[in-house]
Amino acid sequence: MKEDILSYIKSPIQEELQIFEKKFKASVKSNVSLLDTIMGYIVKRKGKQMRPILVLHCAKLFGDINETTYRGASLVELLHTATLVHDDVVDESNLRRGFFSINALWKNKVAVLVGDYLLSKGLLLSLKNKDFQSLEILSSAVEQMSEGELLQMEKARKLDITEEIYFDIITKKTASLIASCCGIGAFSTSKDNEILKQVMIMGEAIGVAFQIKDDLFDYGDNKVGKPTGIDIIEKKMTLPLIHALNLSTPSEKRHILKILNKDKKTKNEIQEIITFVKSKEGIQYAYNKMLEYKKISEEILYSIPTQHSTEYLAALINFVIERKR
Repeated sequence: MKEDILSYIKSPIQEELQIFEKKFKASVKSNVSLLDTIMGYIVKRKGKQMRPILVLHCAKLFGDINETTYRGASLVELLHTATLVHDDVVDESNLRRGFFSINALWKNKVAVLVGDYLLSKGLLLSLKNKDFQSLEILSSAVEQMSEGELLQMEKARKLDITEEIYFDIITKKTASLIASCCGIGAFSTSKDNEILKQVMIMGEAIGVAFQIKDDLFDYGDNKVGKPTGIDIIEKKMTLPLIHALNLSTPSEKRHILKILNKDKKTKNEIQEIITFVKSKEGIQYAYNKMLEYKKISEEILYSIPTQHSTEYLAALINFVIERKR
């Protein structure tokens, strides 16, 4: 069913996606054989391509997809991939989307340099073609992503994340990049600044909903599958837990935070936190918040004047909250 939905979402831009893939592959080509081998590996292990799809669909809303659109999609993918490669080094992760990470196969030094290479290719692609607006939009997102990551690390040490801080973190870490995808796509076919502003607000709302959905996977229920407890293991305070702690007694809060702060937790301790969150209806609270942001994105989508159908982008917004992983 998931593949059917994705196929439907991709259907009106299938040809454009194939063109994008060829252009992206060409944009990472290198004369250094090691680098070219690694770039080939990166291209082959592409994910669902959510970000290029967003760029192309947002462009199509206001006109015909063009070279600026393709460069914008490539810019997003280059910088996003660079951050993922660097993230795997920082997190000491050996897997990415079920494949070995770059650092697992070629070690940290190579992985850091590959990330730098991808970043430079994205910058040069924009500068050579004078895509200054696209570069400004995405550079702002990268700045926010770095700030969000560091803010989360700072707060993880103190375990004092409030709901307000949580939304600040995920807006910076996740939603800013989704917003930039929408903005870059829209700007490639429309120079209306008010439309650009609205589309980016829409993208930010999609990004917030996307991240809440990711956070719900950690706890699991009939809506999101089996609990994983990964965020709990990594001491990440996400919305379900924050809400549960807000409704707990001082002694309950101290007990849960004491478990959360442990470097090593038993399966029973992880399950205790999951049970605690469920008992305080933290999962339902987060789910409802996700639906609120979905509604915000849909209201903006249906309110802006467009040249082409909004149904595929609406389906993508729905897919964000209905996906199983």
